[in-house]
Amino acid sequence: MVDLARLWAELDSRWPESIIEPSLTRIVSVMELLGDPQRAFPVIQVAGTNGKTSTARMIESVLRAHGLRTGLYTSPHLVDARERIRLDGEPISEERILETWTDIAPYIQLVDKNSVESGGVRLSYFEVITALAYAAFADAPVDVAVIEVGMGGTWDATSVAAASVAVITPIGMDHAEYLGDTIDQIATEKAGIIAPGCSSVSAVQVEEASEVLRTRADELQVPLAVEGENFGLLSREIAVGGQLISVRGLRGDYHDVFIPFFGEHQASNACVAIAAVESFLGTEGTLDVDLVREGFASAETTGRLHAIRLDPTVLVDAAHNPHGAQALASAIQDSFTFDRLIGVVGVLADKDASGVLEALEPVIDALVVTSPASPRAMSAADLATIAEDLFAGKDIYVEEDLLSAVDLAMAMADAEDDAGGTGVLITGSVVLIGDALRLFARDLGRNMEMPTFDEFDDRMD
Repeated sequence: MVDLARLWAELDSRWPESIIEPSLTRIVSVMELLGDPQRAFPVIQVAGTNGKTSTARMIESVLRAHGLRTGLYTSPHLVDARERIRLDGEPISEERILETWTDIAPYIQLVDKNSVESGGVRLSYFEVITALAYAAFADAPVDVAVIEVGMGGTWDATSVAAASVAVITPIGMDHAEYLGDTIDQIATEKAGIIAPGCSSVSAVQVEEASEVLRTRADELQVPLAVEGENFGLLSREIAVGGQLISVRGLRGDYHDVFIPFFGEHQASNACVAIAAVESFLGTEGTLDVDLVREGFASAETTGRLHAIRLDPTVLVDAAHNPHGAQALASAIQDSFTFDRLIGVVGVLADKDASGVLEALEPVIDALVVTSPASPRAMSAADLATIAEDLFAGKDIYVEEDLLSAVDLAMAMADAEDDAGGTGVLITGSVVLIGDALRLFARDLGRNMEMPTFDEFDDRMD
């Protein structure tokens, strides 16, 4: 009998998500043996460099508010791998994921065997958990699945499914070792999710990326709706616990929609989400604005500039590349009024640490560098060396262990004042944020929940 620990051990024995081979051969073979479960439901596929998870969460929540049974597949996870596979907004149950694994394991093993015998490799962690998701969604069954691409698009395992709606969030530099070292090369990989017969939706892009997406859509004669041209933000204002936005969609306007996310980039993600839902539902008129409001209000925000503690306020955000860090810094300036902000930052060695720190420097008054609990982590000492020039004149502290780093940052915040004017921001790596969530959940003895909107009132503009 397989238990959850054995399942995770099996997945962890495979190639990690940081290593990919640009081929769909193995995942296609598994899906064919399973009867192509990914074809049992329509798919909204979300690619891009930043904003994929938030946008996918928003799309799924709005669709669920419209009465559809939903599947949501995102990556990576923060605390529990079951977060990646959600049914009707909830992480897949232990019982269901184990049942699904029991069903697909013999086919995984067969494809592993055939691949190795022909000189290839076993399916990777990401390929296996993608197969798990598609099989679970087909078995549920769901009315629609919102699928976040892992890396790239063309060769991503999720692309074994043909999208009904292809969504492209902002494209920037990341994973250059696999996707290319120019924006147009990266955009070409991500544009691969645009397929014949689908409709497509794009966030505002830099010129190089925009040209690639338009060319791809034109070649396939696929309609492409572009933010700022076909839909976009009408207005936004800071609200307690998030922001209040009005959006011009593809089919009409949606006013006074509260989203529990901070920053103009999240308002943009919400615009893209509305356009994606409109494209998928294909209604003649506007969506029901009350259902749109309901969907956004209940969208999952974990790891996206959300507070895990007050007094002092501790914020976490999964920004891990310069583009994401720039959006994070802008959101801090836009939505919070800290007198001082202490940063706890840790990055992986294959990321642009200098770019991340440079983006964060304007909003961080003192820096505690640390190291995520990953074999790919950059040491705190090496990160401190990078930070010395960028944070000239500001205090920099080195704590290799996250617990020590958080303790130091919180002690500094407590010592500086007791009026809530000093905050702590933990960021730089998805792994680090997962570690932080576990740490605070353990220390507080409760599930992590965002403080109430009223509690946030005096921390915000």
